[in-house]
Amino acid sequence: MARQVTLFLFTFSLGSVIGQVSYTISEELPKGSLIGSIAHDLGLEAQRFISGKARIYTRDGSEYVELSRERGLLLVRERIDRETLCKQTTPCALHFQIILENPMEFYTVTIQIADINDNAPVFKKNEVVFKISESAAIGATFVLEKAVDLDVGINSVRGYELQPTNNFALKLYNNQPDKNVEMVLQRPLDREKEEQINLVLTAVDGGEPQMSGTMLIVITIVDANDNAPVFTQKTYKATVTENSPRGTVVVTVTASDADQGSNSKITYSITSRNDDESRIFDINKENGEVMLTGNLDFEESRNYHLNLVASDDGGLTDSSKLIVDVQDTNDNTPAINIMSKSNVIPENADLNTVVTMINIEDRDAGENGKVHCYTSQNIPFMLKSSTSNFYSLVTDSELDRESASEYNITLTCSDEGVPSLSSSVTLTLQISDVNDNAPVFQRSSYEGYIVENNTPGLSIFIVKAKDADWNQNARVSYILEESSINGVPVSSYVSVSADSGVIHAVRAFDYEQIKDFQFCVKAQDGGSPPLSSNVTVKILIQDQNDNPPQVLYPVQTGGSMVAEMVPRSADVGYLVTKVVAVDVDSGQNAWLSYKLQKAADRALFEVGLQNGEMRTIRQVTDKDAVKQRLTVIVEDNGQPSRSDTVIVSVAVADSFPEVLSEFTDFPHDKEYNENLTFYLVLALAVVSFLFITCLVVIISVKIYRWRQSRILYHSSLPVIPYYPPRYSETLGTGTLPHVYNYEVCRTTDSRKSDCKFGRVDSQNVLIMDPSSTATMQRIQNEKNILDEPDSPLEVAASLSPYRSLM
Repeated sequence: MARQVTLFLFTFSLGSVIGQVSYTISEELPKGSLIGSIAHDLGLEAQRFISGKARIYTRDGSEYVELSRERGLLLVRERIDRETLCKQTTPCALHFQIILENPMEFYTVTIQIADINDNAPVFKKNEVVFKISESAAIGATFVLEKAVDLDVGINSVRGYELQPTNNFALKLYNNQPDKNVEMVLQRPLDREKEEQINLVLTAVDGGEPQMSGTMLIVITIVDANDNAPVFTQKTYKATVTENSPRGTVVVTVTASDADQGSNSKITYSITSRNDDESRIFDINKENGEVMLTGNLDFEESRNYHLNLVASDDGGLTDSSKLIVDVQDTNDNTPAINIMSKSNVIPENADLNTVVTMINIEDRDAGENGKVHCYTSQNIPFMLKSSTSNFYSLVTDSELDRESASEYNITLTCSDEGVPSLSSSVTLTLQISDVNDNAPVFQRSSYEGYIVENNTPGLSIFIVKAKDADWNQNARVSYILEESSINGVPVSSYVSVSADSGVIHAVRAFDYEQIKDFQFCVKAQDGGSPPLSSNVTVKILIQDQNDNPPQVLYPVQTGGSMVAEMVPRSADVGYLVTKVVAVDVDSGQNAWLSYKLQKAADRALFEVGLQNGEMRTIRQVTDKDAVKQRLTVIVEDNGQPSRSDTVIVSVAVADSFPEVLSEFTDFPHDKEYNENLTFYLVLALAVVSFLFITCLVVIISVKIYRWRQSRILYHSSLPVIPYYPPRYSETLGTGTLPHVYNYEVCRTTDSRKSDCKFGRVDSQNVLIMDPSSTATMQRIQNEKNILDEPDSPLEVAASLSPYRSLM
């Protein structure tokens, strides 16, 4: 077996190596025969064929050749018959591509099929009959049908022999194989001696071994016909468009005969070289019209050579040739063949990454066979042409799976025919994900609320983050960032669920201890490496009404009680005292209201609902009891409401002795008993003793404070007065107002009493300024009042020992 190897290698910018290898083998090789070592001829290792999943790609899907990946060899897969594959076309060749992947490469392989002498010459007819006039002249020629040999080249018909050669001899054109075989009359014919002559025409080829075919020639000798038909042209030419309908007249040939009568009647016929011509063309025997009886296909044959014969009834003939050129029409759409493709590509693929390799074929010729291809618009891919009719689809810009996870790429190829024909194919390409997006929280920051005294483990609220990636790269986990709140780790306050992002309270909160705190939560995806983002979370503790009001004034002790004195001359609206209370809760839970719950005479006193001021609501009369015991309830506005009560003792009297005599039994609400006279006398004695002692103490304290005030005034030292404490909540709204007005009234004969009261029109305003500057300035501006012996401030100081009576 003769084998020839030719190798061409080209390198293109696409990263695909394209080469061409050519082999020559004989037809009819047995299955499994070696064609060539493709790996060696391409300069590749056999292992590359295995790792690259080497395979054969053919346009028409024929499988005459197989590839042995392990050895890198090309083998015959099926018996190759050159005559079936190529008919009379020479040279005959197989064309296919070797495709490799990882990276994508392809090589073009051409296998020339050499002809062997496996077909003998064959005549279309086994017998042919000639009618020859006995008057036929010496040298008259008779056209014989040529033998057909499916082989080509030297294996085709190379010669003819005619036996016997008594009257006829062959006229051959050895250098012009298309010429007809002609039989030449060498001796005159004599019908009376020999009415019929049988000759054997033998055709032989030039192959080894030589093969032959025979045809019987029967010659009937008739009366004289001394003029043969003559064609008007020795060669006729015609052009017909492919796909012309059957019955189309290609050309009309004409021949003339100088004889008369039946000897001048001409019959036309075609002697064909093969069956294809006889199926496609036919001639009208009477008028010489050559017409189509089959379908013409430019892609199968571009021209035909027909041998025409004109015969008269005398058996004389003439021959001519008809050359029919087939004109191409644009009747074939471009064929798009996918040589290799990727179904999935990562979104971080480099530019010019080869995705698909494509082969385009259009069987038409000229402009009808020129093809241009293009892809869909607005996609990050483009077509690049490597060689004629080969394209590669490559990435043209960066990919983003979050913007487009799949592309349906429509590839359209159009030829330049009129009208243009096109074909298209849609490629589906999946974009695989890489971890290029960090989780993003739904909010820039979060605020959550929880009511104090909560149960540990209670869910506060949820934080959510989304990741634009896919699958594992989009799986978000939540992590509590380490930090401290007032020196305590934040994990002692809250915890976060890693999967759901639910924030739980680890402990019970107390609004009065901590009102809010903040921390950070990190959202981290499951990619490699993982990406994360943080968000700030602020927890606000909501107050609960868990603290009752606390009464600051009047002060309640176990062994004593506070008594407020109201002169009988007091007008309506007289301020008896002010109940001062606070609530450490906040908001409406600290809104306090004051109500008079119990009183001996409800028609005499009332309590301000909001300020707790106790005032008279009518004029005091002599009939009113000296001792009055009032119960005031202080309630907050929480749900449920909490409360506290305070007992206020009020003395209705104009003088201190009157008060003293009435309050000896005040702590006990019981009727006098005449059987207890002794105890009463004893109590009066004790009270008298205590009264005298109190007078001495009051006078001593008065003198001492007066002296101290004089010394303090002359020394210009700052005076720091005492005020009830300012109770305020977190938001700065206190239970007590900033300004307090105290009004002290005295009776008409107070100047004669040992106790001194301020005038009715005198009033002190105490402003609660944090710096105390305003208060100190106010007191210094009233230094003239301090110089007076009956100053209201002095009286207020002197009354302090009498606020509590045993």
